[in-house]
Amino acid sequence: MFKTLKNDLPASVVVFFVALPLCLGIALASGAPLFSGLIAGIIGGIVVGALSGSKIGVSGPAAGLAAIVLTAIGTLGGYENFLVAVVLGGVIQLLFGILKAGIIGYYFPSSVIKGMLTGIGIIIILKQIPHFFGYDAEPEGADSFMEMSGENTFSAIWNIFDNLILGSMVIGFIALGILLLWSNVLVKKGKFFEIIQGPLVAVVIGIIFFLVTQSSETLSIADSHLVSVPVPDSFDSFIGQFSFPNFSAITNPDVWVIAFTIALVASLETLLCVEATDKLDPDKNVTPTNRELLAQGTGNILSGLVGGLPITQVIVRSSANIQSGGKSKTSAIIHGFLLLISVILIPTLLNKIPLSVLAAILLIVGYKLAKPALFMKMYKLGWKQSVPFFVTVFGIVFTDLLVGIGLGLMVGIVVILLKSYQNSHFLHIEDNSNGKHKIKMELAEEVTFFNKGAILKELDSLPRDTYLEFDVRKTRYLDYDIVEILDDFAFKAKERNIDIQLISKRGVVENPPSFIEFFQLRPKSSISLS
Repeated sequence: MFKTLKNDLPASVVVFFVALPLCLGIALASGAPLFSGLIAGIIGGIVVGALSGSKIGVSGPAAGLAAIVLTAIGTLGGYENFLVAVVLGGVIQLLFGILKAGIIGYYFPSSVIKGMLTGIGIIIILKQIPHFFGYDAEPEGADSFMEMSGENTFSAIWNIFDNLILGSMVIGFIALGILLLWSNVLVKKGKFFEIIQGPLVAVVIGIIFFLVTQSSETLSIADSHLVSVPVPDSFDSFIGQFSFPNFSAITNPDVWVIAFTIALVASLETLLCVEATDKLDPDKNVTPTNRELLAQGTGNILSGLVGGLPITQVIVRSSANIQSGGKSKTSAIIHGFLLLISVILIPTLLNKIPLSVLAAILLIVGYKLAKPALFMKMYKLGWKQSVPFFVTVFGIVFTDLLVGIGLGLMVGIVVILLKSYQNSHFLHIEDNSNGKHKIKMELAEEVTFFNKGAILKELDSLPRDTYLEFDVRKTRYLDYDIVEILDDFAFKAKERNIDIQLISKRGVVENPPSFIEFFQLRPKSSISLS
């Protein structure tokens, strides 16, 4: 873990500044104490980060659960009763992990996962624009089209003109300029600019700006437009911020219904995030999904016991970690400790950070998730990939995360059912090793994303020093998702000393540098080899 500390430490600082307003904003949107969001962020970083098998995933409170939490607190008659459901939800997640339910994550099409990433990127941008200009009616971290204030995503942007705060806007543009200058110019100038991250500089400048302009009539920033971390007066008041579950409510049937709902939604969001972060990971690591469910379950049990919100792996924080160069779980763990130390030692200083500065950081994160070039790339892959992608994106933007993913998944299934059928003999393996680890894999005529989990499992189980004959001569239909898996496997095969011989109707290729390039001589959403 500590071999990559030079990468992980700067990344953890960026993730900390992204996570801080989101933890507070999600708690506010959930109708829970603000400190509960920080507890979830701390446990998600330190505990889940340590137990997880993901090298670059970051966990904490999720916006997708905010509506469930808000309703559940009212239904159960108080936050302490709700905490019982969080603990039980964690126990149910442990059972999911033991029963190996993590394989569900492999059955989401690549186009839907990419649509999820892009949709979240667009939502981040749209939701942060009002904060960037000082219009802070909606809590940070919200992701639903309809907002708590009665507005929607686009009406909130329109209403900026009537609610603009000049000081917030000015420091927002200064922070955005620093971030762009840092990432595009200064980071190439020397090691110093790699170690000291642009977001840290932007935050420091933001605090200085707030202090200098406090007496200005035009540029001063009111407290309502700053970070708002609870500030305890003493050790006793700090301890008093923790809440504890009222286990006498465990006999209430509604507690169990809400516990199962939390476990199901949190597990689904986590598995989707795992798939997405693995796709973003430049090192092509594969996260063990069942271990992730066990880690998340443990985190939720602990969070519920001390008054925290439910925890999931979260794509916004995870993508910020990847974009900032995080290489191992050390980054997630350190970000958790930074949250813990800061809320204990410097809450007053944190409360001098303008929200518009943090909005500038999130705008960069959102843009990197939703680059315009991706839309053209998905369009060129053909309608089988582009239709589920665009449905997912628009579904997320105009409803919320889970509804958008559900719509994209339904469309993806319909597309596959229209164009392929399920072949029960999609993968044939012969062991011709004679002690030499020589394995032959033969794909069937039709291979779709439904086969992704099984193929990924077989490839991951290959021993080191294997000679793999990969025969696709009988294959007429190969889904693009499978091609991506093969491409990622070729990258990792070099580390495991696995040689690949690709046998096709176009000839035999030894250790193909790119399966995508080999199969996409005619770019389509799925590859026809007939």
